[in-house]
Amino acid sequence: MKETTDTHVASAVARQWGAALRSEWQLDPAIAHLNHGGFGLTPNAVFAAQTQWRMRIERDPTRFMAVELEGELRKATAPVAAAIGANHEDLVFIENATVGLNAVLRALDFEPGDEILITRLGYPAIRKAALYAASRSGARLVEVEIGLPLADSAALLRAVANKLSIRTKLAIFDHVASHSALVLPIAALTRLAHEAGARVMIDGAHAPGMLAFDVHQIGAEWYVGNLHKWYFAPRCCGFLWAQKAVQGLTRPLAISHGYGNGFRAEFEWTGTRDVTAALAAPAALEFHARLGGPALMARNQALAREAGALLAHAWRTGMTGPAESLAAMATVRLPYAGPCDEARALALAGELSQRHHIAAPVVVLDGALWVRIAAQAYNELGDYERLAAIYRRAS
Repeated sequence: MKETTDTHVASAVARQWGAALRSEWQLDPAIAHLNHGGFGLTPNAVFAAQTQWRMRIERDPTRFMAVELEGELRKATAPVAAAIGANHEDLVFIENATVGLNAVLRALDFEPGDEILITRLGYPAIRKAALYAASRSGARLVEVEIGLPLADSAALLRAVANKLSIRTKLAIFDHVASHSALVLPIAALTRLAHEAGARVMIDGAHAPGMLAFDVHQIGAEWYVGNLHKWYFAPRCCGFLWAQKAVQGLTRPLAISHGYGNGFRAEFEWTGTRDVTAALAAPAALEFHARLGGPALMARNQALAREAGALLAHAWRTGMTGPAESLAAMATVRLPYAGPCDEARALALAGELSQRHHIAAPVVVLDGALWVRIAAQAYNELGDYERLAAIYRRAS
C-alpha cells in the first residue's frame, strides 16, 4: 500500500531541521518536547498511512484478516529488515520491545542454579521481567553494577566479564541504555557472553532509527527493537529478530492458530488485534528517509551531544559518560542537593511539564537526579537553552 503524502511532507527535506519542521507533527507548539525517546511522536504523514490501512480493513475485514493480512505483514517487514541488515524471514512485528523480551525469556527453560545477567543500566521493566522469569524457576538474577559517569567502554566490559560464569544462561544487554542514554558496545559484550556459554538478547528499544547498525554483526541470538520511537512508526510497533537456530524456541506470548507453523506464522496471528501500526511501518521508514535518513541520525547525534554539553556547563555538573558514548540522547546530572528518590524525580518532571512546558524525564541514577534529553528533527538548540535557564536560576 503506497503512502499518501501531502505537500508539507513532500517539501520537508528542502527545509531546515528544527522548529520549521514542527508542523509535520501534531505537537503542542508551546511545548519544548525533549522526550522523543520516551514514547515517540508520530508524523502526520504516518497517521495518514495508518488511517488508510484502517479504512481498507473496514471495507472487508473478513477477507482482509483471513486472506490478505499474512501477505501484507510480510511485505511490511521487508523494509524494516533491510534497515537493520536482516533477512525479512527472520523478523516479526510485535507491539514493543518489552513484549519481545518476555517472549525470549519464555523461550528458555531456566533451572535452579541458572543465572540471567543484566546490567544496572537496563530498563526497569526488563529487570522486572527477568526477575519474574528467574523467580518461577529457581534461577538467579545477576546485576552488573555500573558506576556513573562511565569512564569508557573498557570499564563496562571488565565489570560484565567479572559477573559472567558457566551458570549464565542468558545475558541481556541494552543497545542504548534508556535512562543513562549510553550507547553500549554490544558486539563486544555479546562475544564475552558467548565465551562464557550464554545466549544473548539485545534490548534495542531506542536504537532503530537513532543508529545505523547491522544486526548480524552484533552476533546476538535475539534482538528486539521499537519502531515507534526513532523510526516514527505509530505506537505499538516493534520487532523481534531471531537467529534461525533459536527460532524454533521462540514463540509469542499468546499462542494461537499459527502454533506449529513456524516462527513468522506464529507471531503473525496471535488473535484479533490492531495491525495497522505494523502495516504503516514502511511509511514511517520512508518519512525518516525523507528527513535525511543517515544524515538525520548524524544531525540528531551532534545536537544531543551539543545540548548535553550546554546543560552540563550551565549547571556545573556532568553527563553519564563521554560524548562519544552518546547518540541522539544525553543524560545530564541536575544541580540538586535535596532528596534523590523516585518521588522527587516525578515531582521535578511534573514541574518541568506544568510550569515550564518542557517535556523531559527526570531519573534517579547512582543516588543523584538526572534529566534525559533527546534530539529529533523538530528540536533546535534553543529548546535546551530553555531547560538550562530554569536550573541555572534555581542553583
